[in-house]
Amino acid sequence: MKKIIILTVTILLFNSLFAQKSLLQSGPMLGYSTLHEVMLWVQTKKTAEVKISYWIEGETIKHWTNTILTAKDDAFTAHLLADEIIPGQKYNYSVYINNKKIELDYETSFQTQKIWQYKTDPFDFKFATGSGTYISETEFDRPGEPYGGGYEIFNSIAEKQPDFMLWLGDNVYLRQDEWNTWTGIVHRYTHDRSIPELEKLLSSVPNYAIIDDHDFGPNDADGSFWNKKLTEKAFEDFWANPSYGVGDINGAITFFNWYDVDFFLLDNRYYRSPDWLIADDKTMLGEEQLEWLKNSLVKSKANFKFVVMGGQFLNTAKRYETYSNYGFASERQEIINFIQTQQIENVIFLTGDRHHTELSVLESRNFPTIYDLTISPLTSGASNAGETENNELRIDGTLVMERNFGVLEFTGPYKERKMIIRVYDTNGNELWNKTIEKE
Repeated sequence: MKKIIILTVTILLFNSLFAQKSLLQSGPMLGYSTLHEVMLWVQTKKTAEVKISYWIEGETIKHWTNTILTAKDDAFTAHLLADEIIPGQKYNYSVYINNKKIELDYETSFQTQKIWQYKTDPFDFKFATGSGTYISETEFDRPGEPYGGGYEIFNSIAEKQPDFMLWLGDNVYLRQDEWNTWTGIVHRYTHDRSIPELEKLLSSVPNYAIIDDHDFGPNDADGSFWNKKLTEKAFEDFWANPSYGVGDINGAITFFNWYDVDFFLLDNRYYRSPDWLIADDKTMLGEEQLEWLKNSLVKSKANFKFVVMGGQFLNTAKRYETYSNYGFASERQEIINFIQTQQIENVIFLTGDRHHTELSVLESRNFPTIYDLTISPLTSGASNAGETENNELRIDGTLVMERNFGVLEFTGPYKERKMIIRVYDTNGNELWNKTIEKE
């Protein structure tokens, strides 16, 4: 009788734990990370109470995030704040749903940044990046060969052990009329976020993201898109950026820094003029966002300054949605003139969208060098368009027309800082590298 009771209790306990794990839809994911707080993210399958415990590796004292009751209106997502952290420490963490710990098959941990200013040189670090994540779903895809594939790339990225991942837009591909309803938008985000290949990358390093047309709405979407409030809300629900807008400026805009490097994340859709509009004053960023970017670049004292946006900036070819095309060239030149006139050094535009990778460089004897690194695609279809277009600023040997990702490393003392760009194929094999030294 005693054995039967023990067995019954064991079965009930197992069923309880399994039931709680079955409530986990996707995540956990690490969001933004600072010296004083780290944001974590979880999605459940239905309304549930979610919280996370975290502790310094090797220690027993546990800290807890806030507790969130997930809701359908927010796609059952939870943003959970770890605000009792110490700089320069590795933390392990566990997810609890309805007060039951969820047992996961992979390590869940995060590393906080170290204090360096006024004390030492900036620490070495590296981040991974890429754009164009198409996750196939036969029921909603076009007939024929699947457009998405090579999902093992996410494990290849995780194996490089970056300090964080920066997603360069088209992080989901809204299908057909999914962009017209909250139900369709949430379905796409939920489906794509739930593939097992993402688990290790999302749970082990902070993730930052920008938005581009396929996250925002239809192909080549612009500020006229009627449902942009809902697609931007989905972006906020499914990512954990430091902010969604800056000051009074709306859009998927934010900023963060990692040691001696600043990142300005822009929204090139919310205020964008239609591509086919005939006008002399067309804008991709909008007056207020552009003014914020200019002022921020002038203010920045970072060794490297990344301007992160969906479409290519420097490419001189008037093709597809490059900044040189569709009447946006004057705004492009305005930005270039500003950087040159203000003598702002070490500006790198980090871009996606194009389904190929390349490095473009604008050099001038009297002005700072400007770079544009395009990394694309991750899992969507690759394109050979770059092979036939005349990008006068492309660096020879940097064109990649297959699925790929980039890892950017920063090393050296403060005054001799350098950046090493490495581009890898789906399996993590290096395709090319280039070193850029601080000016």
